[in-house]
Amino acid sequence: MLNHPITQSPNHPVTQSPSAAIIGGTGKQGNALAFRFARAGVHVLIGSRSLDKAQAAADAMNARIGGSNVEGLLNRDAAARAEIALLSVPYDGMKPILEDLRDAVQNKIVINIASSLDPERKSRAKIPAAGSVTAEVQQFFGDTVRVVAAFQNVSPEKLDSVEERIDTDVLVCGGDKDGRAVVVDLIRRIGVDAFDGGGLANAVAVEALTAILIAVNIKYKVKGAGIRLTGVPRG
Repeated sequence: MLNHPITQSPNHPVTQSPSAAIIGGTGKQGNALAFRFARAGVHVLIGSRSLDKAQAAADAMNARIGGSNVEGLLNRDAAARAEIALLSVPYDGMKPILEDLRDAVQNKIVINIASSLDPERKSRAKIPAAGSVTAEVQQFFGDTVRVVAAFQNVSPEKLDSVEERIDTDVLVCGGDKDGRAVVVDLIRRIGVDAFDGGGLANAVAVEALTAILIAVNIKYKVKGAGIRLTGVPRG
């Protein structure tokens, strides 16, 4: 159960945005996501290992959007205060952050955006022993946390171009159906088409697809290769 329960079903979407902690929100990718959510009216808590950096980023963002719905906190405090925590941290540096957050995210939704990539050659998938990065995060946090994968197939360049619309679909995978629905609705609030991609076992496909998109970027000398689903209802 979330700290503030949210009713969600495919036929009755969320009517009020949950608060979102962006862990690693002072980094380029995390800050771009924080901006997109804050501009859509979501209460955003920017998390960082440095309180000064988090508060400075929040102040700058509030000034930019002309609002006051962004706060800057330490990672653990941001996760404790929010209903959803989004991990904008690289996989190879994730473990100490997960250890810091474990108690704070119990009974909440956690979004993993990291992918299963070979660190020596990111255009090649490398599947963790757990089956996916998302599954590894789920195992670490335990069954009371609802971990979902999202944003794996959106390039950092697309996220960083915060004034432009993201024309890539986001697939959301995770073990809890209601958790996926909440995240799909949250992503749609920032003007991005998001779709339920099924259970936790499917996260490996979404994560590994990132390597394919990187390979396409390299081959065709582009920076924003993404995916679009066909044959699905939109709008």
